[in-house]
Amino acid sequence: MALVLKQLKMKSLNYLAVFSLALSAVFGCVTPPEYPLIPAIEYVGMTKDTLPRGIASDSTHVTLSFTDGDGDIGQKDTVSDIFITDSRDGNVTKGRIPFVPELGASNGIKGEISVVIDNSCCIFPNPLYNGCNEVFPSYPYDQVVYSIYIVDRKGNQSNTVALPPIFIRCFE
Repeated sequence: MALVLKQLKMKSLNYLAVFSLALSAVFGCVTPPEYPLIPAIEYVGMTKDTLPRGIASDSTHVTLSFTDGDGDIGQKDTVSDIFITDSRDGNVTKGRIPFVPELGASNGIKGEISVVIDNSCCIFPNPLYNGCNEVFPSYPYDQVVYSIYIVDRKGNQSNTVALPPIFIRCFE
């Protein structure tokens, strides 16, 4: 009887070992998410939507989420890789994303980028008024919508995201 009990315990241990290995194979080998090779960005939020005009120094911080299938975000040199367009005049401000090193065989990455947008001057309908230091009585606020896109190291351009309007106080 003792021999049969010992064999039964051994069989139970073998089944337990096989079951444990099967569980580790299922849960231990989680496949990393696969993202497209072209970067994608999405608006997350900003710290404020109203700024004084360019006389006083102020800014808002915009947060974007991003994904990139091959993880080649950011530059080591002075090449611009983030582009912010002012809807009022089409002016493009260029910036840099910090370099993200590629990580092994599975390079798909996901993260957030924080962009600082400084206040600017008002653009009045009457070009005779200086939008940085004059008041145009019937124009207390100017509204700007910025659009943003990024470019990875291979030159793939992301989608373009339009931010919610930012209001610039044109009076002091």
